[in-house]
Amino acid sequence: MGEALLDPSFGAPLLKHLMRVPKAELSPEAAAEGIRLVGTRPLSPAVGHWAAMADAFRESQFAGFNTAVAGYQTYLESLRLGKALNKTAREQLYNSFAPFSKTAALYIVAFLFSCGFWFNFAEWSRKTSLHLVQLAFVVHTLGLIARMWLEGRPPVTNLYSSAIFIGWGAVGLGLILESFWKNAIGLAVATVIGFSTQVVAHNLALGGDTMVMLQAVLDTNFWLATHVVIVTLGYAATYVAGFLAILYVVLGFFTKVMTADMGKSLSRMVYGILCFATLFSFVGTVLGGIWADQSWGRFWGWDPKENGALIIVLWNALILHARWGGIVRERGIMNLAIFGNIVTSWSWFGTNLLGVGLHSYGFMSGAFTALMVFVGSQCVLIALGLIPQAKWRSFSAASGAAKTPASASA
Repeated sequence: MGEALLDPSFGAPLLKHLMRVPKAELSPEAAAEGIRLVGTRPLSPAVGHWAAMADAFRESQFAGFNTAVAGYQTYLESLRLGKALNKTAREQLYNSFAPFSKTAALYIVAFLFSCGFWFNFAEWSRKTSLHLVQLAFVVHTLGLIARMWLEGRPPVTNLYSSAIFIGWGAVGLGLILESFWKNAIGLAVATVIGFSTQVVAHNLALGGDTMVMLQAVLDTNFWLATHVVIVTLGYAATYVAGFLAILYVVLGFFTKVMTADMGKSLSRMVYGILCFATLFSFVGTVLGGIWADQSWGRFWGWDPKENGALIIVLWNALILHARWGGIVRERGIMNLAIFGNIVTSWSWFGTNLLGVGLHSYGFMSGAFTALMVFVGSQCVLIALGLIPQAKWRSFSAASGAAKTPASASA
């Protein structure tokens, strides 16, 4: 045990610093009472244990170091910190299990099986994908619950947790779609968004701890559980609609898998999800205004983050009204839904990059390039969606006129 504890790689920056401090400064003589006092309050007994550990560490005294550690543990137990120490052990277990890394792997495998269903129409492939997504969703849910318990907060408290929650919401919506249509489309979208958000979360986690102390303005579980959760579900739903539209363009343009029935099914899915997204985005934005009124004394101040949330509501409403008014049809609603991915990403990340406004707790830097790459990819997909469907592989003359949906309209 001693060798493990005294391994140089184990030494934290604090211990490395203490090794360079003269012993007299760490462990004053008994007569030096003035050194032991800060004002009129004695130093915590923990300081003595840490000083003893530092002395033993510097002098490579295995037994002395272990004795100091044992003494420190006894001191902690005397403070009756058992509950807190047990929670620390649970957090260590959570980190070692890494639930979201495991779900990312499951989403990749499930996506491959869902693709297999489209190309060979083997029901076992779809069911395998379904069971894998269900398993991943359970693990994803347990990971969220574990974070909520460890933090004592609702599921979304920062950008990292928002990525995890958006993925969870998208997977849940994908499973709901699959329960109605049973054509692996919901599974494919669920796995793509689920995996993508895990990648985003992983990169956000590289910046440090993902369970940081909340700033004062966010220190309210009620609004975190209402406004933040509802708005984030609106984000997730808008992404689901956008990725359904991407699937429509990719399968239609590059493969011969897309049929008239599949196109109609995708159109109905996008419409239903957009209705859900509009409702949740609107309600969440209104709740955010009420929270802002309580925090800053005004319901609306045209803050960049507020504007981003409003733009999502307006864009989703625009798509729905364009469909109701007959301005766009199947292909047109798909292109508009893809652009919704850009709108949502701007509200989610872009407004934080501006570095202005009252939502300073969400400011970030370094994501501009990634955001622009994503925006560029969506623009390319929209451009493909604008190409006449006669040139799409699924709807070309070679694929048979019988498969072509009422698609000449945009």
